[in-house]
Amino acid sequence: MSLHRSGWIAMATIGPPIDRRSGARALALVAATALLAACAQGGGASPSSAATAGASGAGTGTAVAVTLEEWAVSTDASSAPAGPVTFTATNEGPADPHEFVVIKTDLDFTALPTDAQGVVDEAGGEMEVIGEIEDIAVGASEDLTVTLEPGKYALICNIYDEAEQEAHYSEGMRTTFTVN
Repeated sequence: MSLHRSGWIAMATIGPPIDRRSGARALALVAATALLAACAQGGGASPSSAATAGASGAGTGTAVAVTLEEWAVSTDASSAPAGPVTFTATNEGPADPHEFVVIKTDLDFTALPTDAQGVVDEAGGEMEVIGEIEDIAVGASEDLTVTLEPGKYALICNIYDEAEQEAHYSEGMRTTFTVN
């Protein structure tokens, strides 16, 4: 065993001294072999999976930001590809709690079946409720992840405020969304 000094580092080795360039080459070879092994086992990201992760922000599927406010529902995208979609619904108030409902329908989003107070009949014909977040407080955000098939969707708030006699859907809290 011999002791070699190199700058501030003392290193003990067994056997003859090693050429530093050979040691660096050996380390590079070990690192390259490990990287190739990880990629061969699926540890690397393919260009398509990286593109999907970058586009959605969630790693898989599509992310859509939704703003709920008196009296509108707005999104940062009007369409998405079929598959998982995560809606992040933010209630910007200013005063009322809201809900977020995803409805698959071929009906016009402004002509969904309603009751006498203007609340959408969620069990009505020609439509299917896919998912819902109830009672989102002012200033809060909540996520809803659903798997969507190609077609037309209505995104609505379906709250009825008894005290103010307001059906949020009828007040204009609705928009359309398309899945390709």
